[in-house]
Amino acid sequence: MSDFVALLGTKGGPMIRPGSTMPTSSLLDLGGQRVVVDCGLGVARGLTGQGMSLKDLSLIFITHLHSDHYLELGPLLHTAWCAGLRTSVQVWGPPGLDLYWQGFVASMAFDIETRIEDEGRPDVRALVSIHETTPDAPMVFGALTVTAIRTLHPPLTDCFAYRFQTADKAVVFSGDTARLHALETFASGADLLIHEAMLAPALPALMARIGNGDDRLMRHWLRAHTTAEDAAKTAAAAGVKALALHHLIPSDAPEFTEADWLNDTTPHFSGKIHIGTDGLRIPL
Repeated sequence: MSDFVALLGTKGGPMIRPGSTMPTSSLLDLGGQRVVVDCGLGVARGLTGQGMSLKDLSLIFITHLHSDHYLELGPLLHTAWCAGLRTSVQVWGPPGLDLYWQGFVASMAFDIETRIEDEGRPDVRALVSIHETTPDAPMVFGALTVTAIRTLHPPLTDCFAYRFQTADKAVVFSGDTARLHALETFASGADLLIHEAMLAPALPALMARIGNGDDRLMRHWLRAHTTAEDAAKTAAAAGVKALALHHLIPSDAPEFTEADWLNDTTPHFSGKIHIGTDGLRIPL
């Protein structure tokens, strides 16, 4: 199969509403590796929608510990196990991810132990290993090398952008971040930069739809996320070949269309621009 990125869930934030897109997750197929990047709600359905058998899971990267990026990590691994997983899975991410996994398997202990005893399955707890991402320390998986840098996403400090590199291709995921000039160097020359994006004129209406936040939510968006315009400027400064807007805030406002996102980005980046939609597959 040709190298590609599939954007499985493309909305920023954990809430879903009737007709909305799903929270953040992606599938990267590069260098002979299939890599899941973030596990927001809906990731298992998104992976199977791309034709991937969940029992083939082997490598997962989590950018940070906001629920829209790892809420379904435990259920994904458990579902993969029920689907026939019998080989090891490495999960890389911020400190604290091990506590999440321990809590998940503790909450599912009755089911896990029953299935081991009654169905003869291997112990899923022995198949999964959790590893802490270390910025600037390369992680090598066959032909694929992965590096990370911290992003600017207050109040969190352990939030990572990831660069996935083979001998001839590179894909960078920004993670959640305010505009970060270090990302321009980190993503330099990449074939594809997948960058979070926010449409500033749509934010007041989004706040009203959410309904249970105050002005602190708006302040969080403005200090911890990147506008579509600035994502395009980052892509141009990095000299990437293509830009995909992901983790869209908002992704499901009917009064704003793809044209609005393009109006904010095309003046600043001359390469190919993909506006994220759930299930979008981008060839590399």
